[in-house]
Amino acid sequence: MDNNQLNQLTLPAGNLSVADEKHAILAAIIATSDDAIISKTLEGIITSWNPGAERMFGYSEAEALGRHISLIIPPDRLSEEALIISSISQGNKVDHFETVRMAKDGHQFPISVTISPITDRSGKVVGASKIARDITIYQKANEKQGMLAAIVDSSDDTILSKTLDGIITSWNKAAEKMFGYTEQEIIGQHISIIIPPERIQEESFLIGEVSKGNKVDHFHTIRVAKDGRRVPISLTVSPIVDELGRIIGASKIARDITEQLNIEEEKARLFEQVKELNDKKDEFIGLASHELKTPLTSISGYLQLLSTIVTDAKAQRFVSKTRLQVKKLSMLVADLLDVSKIEAGKLRFAVERFNIRQVLVDVIELFSHGHNNYRITLETNLAELQVSGDPNRIEQVINNLLTNAIRYSPGTNQIIIYLVKEAGNVKIGIRDFGIGIAEEKLQDVFSRFYRVDDINSNISGLGIGLYLSHEIITRHHGKIWAESEPGVGSTFWFTLPLER
Repeated sequence: MDNNQLNQLTLPAGNLSVADEKHAILAAIIATSDDAIISKTLEGIITSWNPGAERMFGYSEAEALGRHISLIIPPDRLSEEALIISSISQGNKVDHFETVRMAKDGHQFPISVTISPITDRSGKVVGASKIARDITIYQKANEKQGMLAAIVDSSDDTILSKTLDGIITSWNKAAEKMFGYTEQEIIGQHISIIIPPERIQEESFLIGEVSKGNKVDHFHTIRVAKDGRRVPISLTVSPIVDELGRIIGASKIARDITEQLNIEEEKARLFEQVKELNDKKDEFIGLASHELKTPLTSISGYLQLLSTIVTDAKAQRFVSKTRLQVKKLSMLVADLLDVSKIEAGKLRFAVERFNIRQVLVDVIELFSHGHNNYRITLETNLAELQVSGDPNRIEQVINNLLTNAIRYSPGTNQIIIYLVKEAGNVKIGIRDFGIGIAEEKLQDVFSRFYRVDDINSNISGLGIGLYLSHEIITRHHGKIWAESEPGVGSTFWFTLPLER
């Protein structure tokens, strides 16, 4: 049965102009519909096939007309056709029947189909019309919605939604656990039910931000549970928009941060304890160093006097060695005093203009007398280089670096000192050929009391020389660093700005 016959069966007789107009309107609707609109006989022969059907199934009208409807039915679903025709034959309509159909290229897709009987003038069912809609996108949307619902339901965080008026519209299981209200108790209630009275103004702020389309991230606040318990939370609030882009509500994700706050409080408490202990330690170091300095000065004086009295060669050697150890101890005490001064912010510098090359020459000469088995050489093409700073403190740095170079290069006898001028700075390097330092430990060598743990434990030192050197150079607006390779040696560099 073609469309003209169908119209003749369904249009009233004796009103051809109205019938023609109605026919034109129906034809236009069918032709422009995004849905597939198909008619068939009760035997399943296709009698009409609109452009929507062409797009959906891939067959042109010429290819489909006169073919059996099984053309688009997957083999495993052919039994559905018998059931549909049986229902249609009895004059029944089949609404929104969800099934799967097959396109010309063989791919299958879900559809929702509504089938209605076609009757002749006598009311006899002579065929069926089908309106089919591809519901792939709706199925995917439903699957996505189901997945999101599962995520929300299983989340450990509270997830809820509300209108812009503050009425709660959704409430997940984590919210029940956090606040004690069931979903049935809370839906339809105002959000103020979980807001402490003294924080009610926060709701105006949050709604104001959401109404402007803004998201509020990690807002720390307090909310109240059903039993009156106060719950510290981190809150993220996002606007909810409808299909037209209008903001219609807000979604909230809340996380209980009680444990986090407890950890932070414990950290703060421990930090204060450590700071207090550190202050006491620095106070003790300063006091002890100061108290040790006086008797050491006396001992050094007595030993110097004794060296002029003792004439026995063996006794002279003992006195000389004792004086050397007292000198080392005095230097250690002086370093400890400097550490305590640095921590107290009392380390002072006597800034003056001086020739850095002459300081290096003097230090090399002093060390050469005390370590005559070492060959310490200065490599430079500079006869004089003026800088501003405290020459005694810079000499202290060079002393520390040279002492370390000798201490950590047993079995070698060469140390090189470099002096160069570059980019508005003086650059000094002290290179040894000793045991070296692993790369990952270089960044820590200037830390207070740090000692490289894989270096020979028989080597003395408290790990404060490099720390003091770093502080002195930094306060002279310079930089200090180390380059090293285990088994090859180390070079410690520092820079000082040249006098302007």
